[in-house]
Amino acid sequence: MKESIFLDIKAKLEKRDIEELKPILEELYPADITELIDELSMEEVKAIIPAIPLKKLAYALTEFDYDVKHTILNLVKPEDLRVILDNMYADDIADFLGTLSIGKTKELLKLMRKEDAEQIHNLLGYDEDSAGGIMTTEYIAIKEGKTVGEALDIVREIAREAEMIYYIYVVNQTKQLMGVLSMRELITATPDKKIKDLIQKKVIHVRLDLDQEEVARIISKYDLLAVPVVNHQMQLLGIITVDDIIDVIEEEATEDIYKMAATSEVDFESGNNSILKAAMKRSPWLIVLLFASMLSGSVIDVFSGLLNSVVALALFMPTLAGTGGNAGTQSLAIVVRGLATGDIESKDLFMHLFNEVKVGGLVALICGSMIALVAFLWQGNYILGVVVGLAMFCNILTATFVGTTTPFILDYFGIDPAVAAGPFITTVIDASGLFIYFTLARLFLNHLT
Repeated sequence: MKESIFLDIKAKLEKRDIEELKPILEELYPADITELIDELSMEEVKAIIPAIPLKKLAYALTEFDYDVKHTILNLVKPEDLRVILDNMYADDIADFLGTLSIGKTKELLKLMRKEDAEQIHNLLGYDEDSAGGIMTTEYIAIKEGKTVGEALDIVREIAREAEMIYYIYVVNQTKQLMGVLSMRELITATPDKKIKDLIQKKVIHVRLDLDQEEVARIISKYDLLAVPVVNHQMQLLGIITVDDIIDVIEEEATEDIYKMAATSEVDFESGNNSILKAAMKRSPWLIVLLFASMLSGSVIDVFSGLLNSVVALALFMPTLAGTGGNAGTQSLAIVVRGLATGDIESKDLFMHLFNEVKVGGLVALICGSMIALVAFLWQGNYILGVVVGLAMFCNILTATFVGTTTPFILDYFGIDPAVAAGPFITTVIDASGLFIYFTLARLFLNHLT
């Protein structure tokens, strides 16, 4: 949305020119309305809601935050709520109602047609992170005995209510999925041809209880616009469209990023209670890492006498620890992403490890040579340069090994590899890197003092 339009809306809101707002809002896309609402205060939201066209409000509703949703429910009349719900797709309604109380959900379901309410009620019963939880029941399905002409008549009749019209699903009398054909294939076929003679019988489909992340992987792999959802009897129950999968990918990526930072998302706009929740969620991880980081302190304590003898060793400790942690995180990120997208599988461990070690070895050689030269020129002691360079080389190789293998090990035991990232890997590599550094220094002690 253009800045000039936003400023114009803000100006009219200040003057409470609601009627003048309506034509402006009529021209905005639902995504622009969502963006606009996010930038307004709650008082401004309350003022602008009556001016937003109901159809656009329906498309934008699921993207609003919790407080805005409840504000809308309190401001909009029951008859207008019915219009909003009628213009929403089934999966979006289910997502919306899933954020409300049971009482409010029942109240809104009563505003809907009985058959629609039953469909939504069924959708609410599925796990929200499963195929059933993100599917929509608004699709085009035609029985296999129909002709092309009859099928086109059906499409014309129900296309407005369907969320996806590019694929036509074909079922038998018991609603079992028999095949699929594209809209192009349908409209280019002769009217008297039987549908069952046109269909692609090998249909990529997913089961109701399949995890949403796996559904996203399937749609991405086969470049689908939608995928049908079936039960154990192969009965067609719904479809999952690519726009919902984009939301899933964003949600899963966000979740992994928070895991990799050993934290979680918190809404700070809710006041002190949210700040307390944020602190409670982050504290356990930080406490664990606090005690884990004492491993590095223990290593330094063991070699404290050596450190007192050669003070120059302390100058390179931060560089060694930081570079090792960075190298480990690079390898880790590649493996975690590969496992998440399916590009890397558990059976690929040794092949991927071999490749990573080769890359890590080359990087270690370059970084080790550079830091060795810096140590020699800075301190004038070539043995110190050898020690620091070797330590850097070994540290990066170790970090590459740990960063590559840890996600595979966690994935093997059914643990999300993302939790291995960042702080945990860095803590382990810090301790191992210092141990390698001081062990090499002790071996060359006579030449350092």
